Amino acid sequence: MENLWKLSASELAGAIARGEVSALAAVEAHIARIAEVDAKLHAMVWTRYDEARAEARELDRRRAAGEALGPLGGVPLTIKESLDLAGSPSTYGLSSRAKVLAERDDRHVARLKRAGAIILGKTNVAQLLFFVETDNPLYGRTDNPYDAERSPGGSSGGQAAIIATGGSALGLGSDIAGSLRIPAAFCGIASLKPTAGRTPDEGRLSAPLGQRAIVSQVGVLARSVADVALGLEVINGGRNPGDDGRLEPGMPLGDPATVDVAGLRVAYYSDDGTFAVSPAVARAVKKAVEILRARGATVTAWTPPEVGHALDLAFGLLSADGGVGLVRNLGRDPRDPRIAKMLQAATASRSMLSLLRPLLRLSGRNKLAAITRNYGRRDADHYFGLVEAQRAYQARFAAALDGLDGGPADLVLCPAFALPAVRHGATEELLLGGAYTILWNLLGYPAGVVPVTRVQSGEESARPASREKMEQVAAETERGSAGLPIAVQVVARPWREHVALAAMAAIEKAVGWEGFRG
Repeated sequence: MENLWKLSASELAGAIARGEVSALAAVEAHIARIAEVDAKLHAMVWTRYDEARAEARELDRRRAAGEALGPLGGVPLTIKESLDLAGSPSTYGLSSRAKVLAERDDRHVARLKRAGAIILGKTNVAQLLFFVETDNPLYGRTDNPYDAERSPGGSSGGQAAIIATGGSALGLGSDIAGSLRIPAAFCGIASLKPTAGRTPDEGRLSAPLGQRAIVSQVGVLARSVADVALGLEVINGGRNPGDDGRLEPGMPLGDPATVDVAGLRVAYYSDDGTFAVSPAVARAVKKAVEILRARGATVTAWTPPEVGHALDLAFGLLSADGGVGLVRNLGRDPRDPRIAKMLQAATASRSMLSLLRPLLRLSGRNKLAAITRNYGRRDADHYFGLVEAQRAYQARFAAALDGLDGGPADLVLCPAFALPAVRHGATEELLLGGAYTILWNLLGYPAGVVPVTRVQSGEESARPASREKMEQVAAETERGSAGLPIAVQVVARPWREHVALAAMAAIEKAVGWEGFRG
C-alpha cells in the first residue's frame, strides 16, 4: 500500500477497477508522497485533499456496486496551475489573481474528471508561462528533483517535478514553445505536444489568443509513454462521450499498437546549426537512433532546412504585438526579472533596439543581439507577412522530409534541449537552448520526448573558451551535470501522434529507464 505511488497510471487504474486496491488508498499514498518530496521541490501551489478523499470514497462505492469506472478511474493526478479547475485560482504567477477562482473547468480538465481521475491539486509555473524555468513572485521557485540548484524547466516545471518524484501519476501541462517537453526532459519523464489544433489551450493570460500562428496546446506528462498515450486519448475526447461542445471535437487518434516500427523511415540530427548540443545530448540521439535501427526502422542522417529563418519567424510572431498583451496581463503585479528583461526587448522601438544591439555585442551577447532584430514591429501588415512566410516555410519543410533518399520520412528524431537541466536563472541568457523544441511549434507538428540516458562523468562539456555570453552560460550549465537525465525528441507528421508514441515506446523499452531514484 505504501508503494502505490510507484505504479503507473495505467497499472493503478487497472488495480482499482479489479478491486485489488481502493481509490482512497491510492489517493492517500500520493498525498503522503507529496508531503515527503514537496518540501524540497516546492512544486505544489494549491491542493484539494479533502475533496479528493471524498471523490475517492464515492468512486470506491460505485465500484463496489458493480459500476464500470472510467479509464482513469481513481487515479490521483495534478494539473498545471494555469489550467482552470472550478473553485481554484489560475494565476499564471500573478499576485493580483490569487483570490480569483475559476467558475468552470477547462475542457481538458473536465475530460480527465469524466474519465474518473481524481485531481489532488495544481502545480507551479513560470510567470505568464513565458520562460523555461518555473519561478514567479507569487509562488516562488520550484527545484529540479535531481539537483536543487537546477530548474525543472518551464513553464510546466511544477508538473514535471511532482510526477517524476511520484507525487502524481500523470498530469496536464501546456506547450507553445517547449513548455511540456523541456520540463519532461529536465526531469527524466515522458511527454508529448499534440498537433497544433488538436488540444487547444484556452488560457488567456499568456501569449494573446489572437496570435493564431503559433498556438499553445494542452498535453500530458507522465513517467511512461503508455500513460502519455492514455492521457492524450482522454483529453482528445476518444474515451469521453458527452463533452460540453465549447470547442469542436478533436481529430481521431490512431493506436500506437498498430504501428510497425520496423516499417518506419526516420530522419535524425543532433545539431540544427543554431546552438551546439552537449556531448550527452549528442550521445542520446545516437543511442535512440541505434535502438530504432535495431528494431528495423530505416534511419537517415538529415539536416533540417533553414532553422535560423524558422527561429526568426517564431520570435517575430510571438512578439508581433510589441509585448502589449504581456504588459496588459501583468498590470501592476511584481515582475519576475526574466519577464522584465524580456519585456524591455519586446516593447522597445526599432530605433531603440538599433542602439541596444551594439551594446549587447560589446558585452559578448552577439547571439542575443541577432535575436532582437525580430522585435520592434507591431503593425498588422508585418504580422500578416510573417504568417505568410511561416506557411511558405512549412511547405518547404514538408517537401524536404518528402525528398529523403529511400522515401518520405515518417518521423524526425532530434535533441529535446541543447543542454542538461539548467541552473536557476540561466535561461535569461540561453534563449537558443530551446530552439530544438520551438521549431515544431512553428510547424505545428506533434512532438514527444522520452528519457534515454544520464550525463556521464567526463562528458560534462566540450565547449571551447568563448567570449559569447550564451556559450559561457552553456559551459557553466554543463559543468557538474553528471547524473542528470537526458531525453530525445521524437516528431511525427501532423495528426500522427500515434506514430511518435510507438517509436517513443520502443526507445523506452530498450533503454529500461529507471527514473528518479530519490
